[in-house]
Amino acid sequence: MSHPAFLSLDGLDGAGKSTQCRLLADWLRTGGHGVTTCTDPGGTPLGAQLRSLVLHYRPEIDRMCEALLFMASRAQLLAEVIRPALASGNIVLSDRFLLANIVYQGHAGGLDVERLWEVGRFAAGGLEPDLTIVLDLPPEQAAQRRGRPADRIEKRDVAYHARLRQGFLAEARRRPERIRVVDAGLPIEVVQQAIRREITSVLGIKGE
Repeated sequence: MSHPAFLSLDGLDGAGKSTQCRLLADWLRTGGHGVTTCTDPGGTPLGAQLRSLVLHYRPEIDRMCEALLFMASRAQLLAEVIRPALASGNIVLSDRFLLANIVYQGHAGGLDVERLWEVGRFAAGGLEPDLTIVLDLPPEQAAQRRGRPADRIEKRDVAYHARLRQGFLAEARRRPERIRVVDAGLPIEVVQQAIRREITSVLGIKGE
């Protein structure tokens, strides 16, 4: 690893990514690490506009267009936030990254998964998280946890969300050196401890 650690958390909406990102960042900072957090898609003014366009455009946006807009948002996030943070020596912790494109538009949306990886890596300039933690939760539980109105993507049918879950698990099986799965149905503190163990085991990073 030629740069400070680049970490991402992913999974279904409602699996607890935002909460776990916050707890993980606090733990790392307590251990003396500089940490930059971000969200993907979004994370920059341009990214926020692109995300809003994808979620609210009518009629429903084409899946390929959706994937490419998210990748454009990510390219700006990398240029504006992630690469400068890594260059400054900070650990970067991203709420979602390229894996979300692969699963949402590929496994669940029907686009070619390998082509999405290829184009996504090009858009990211070859930079990927050193480790991605997938927070695994059945779609029904994730929907109950959201606690807010569903957006356009979240309103898709049960079969779509089942494909999402299976897509995350399939990619974790294919890339165990970069993607690990944690059971998000456990209590928040237990999930956080499991995430910390994975990070320490794979990357040797310790917090407090």
